[in-house]
Amino acid sequence: MYQTQLRWQPIALLLIIAMIWGSNMALIKIAARDLAPMFMAAVRSLVASICLYIWMKVKGLELFPSKKIFVHGIVAGLLFGFEFGLIFVGLNYTLASRGYVLLYIAPFVAALGAHIFLIDDRLNFWKLIGLILAFSGVVVLFIKKLGAFSFEALPGDLLFLIAGAAWGATTVYIKKYLAYRAEPLQILFYQLFFSAPFLLTASIVFEYPLISGFSPLTGFSMFYQCIIVAFLSYLGWFALVARYPVSLLHAFSFFTPVFGVIFSGILILGEVISPNLVMALVLVSLGMVLVNYRPTEIEKDS
Repeated sequence: MYQTQLRWQPIALLLIIAMIWGSNMALIKIAARDLAPMFMAAVRSLVASICLYIWMKVKGLELFPSKKIFVHGIVAGLLFGFEFGLIFVGLNYTLASRGYVLLYIAPFVAALGAHIFLIDDRLNFWKLIGLILAFSGVVVLFIKKLGAFSFEALPGDLLFLIAGAAWGATTVYIKKYLAYRAEPLQILFYQLFFSAPFLLTASIVFEYPLISGFSPLTGFSMFYQCIIVAFLSYLGWFALVARYPVSLLHAFSFFTPVFGVIFSGILILGEVISPNLVMALVLVSLGMVLVNYRPTEIEKDS
């Protein structure tokens, strides 16, 4: 049954997903010592799509129930690959911290797109204020590392902005054209399977060498990225997309960079908890309360 407000169960799952995605930041950095980033993403998509194919065969699910779903699946997969391609190319021109902030235009694009194109997912005052507060938390988190504006970094900044817009638009597209026609397993398969050749091609064009070494830590990182992130966490995400408003779901992605700093900075590198991190966590949490706030009928009429 479709829900218009998040209860504690989906909120708990969203926080777990944000933790998985946040910790993935640190593991990508570890594997990037040996593997080119887009090549890494291509391998991740390919391995996870193979796992999904096997699972769908076991469950007796068709890969493509109709030609229309096949076409929408290709579009979703290409958009997915396009986002990652923009991010990895953009990192060559701008700071990762600036890119992270710019990438989080995605929840705003998702909320606006849902308001225009979807039913029962309207953008209201509380959602907007909540999104702004949460975005402020991300800015506070990276404020000391943003750097000054420069024309040299402008191409990278623009690539991250486009990637963020594409991320939000992809979620709305999937919600409108696939969420009610296909199973979460099928939707995830389309994104991963069709993004793999796109990412591999982009990697061959833009990256060299693709592989410079391989260590046990790199192997663990790839296992985590392929199975835990691309297979299990993405499957949980699309199961939620099928049931809940994308504007609410995307808003919780603001927790990802916060958890990323906690895992990579504090747990792995042993850094201390900074006031910026505490403030970011407070702002993002408060923002999520407001995003998920549902006015009563009395408040609506007043």
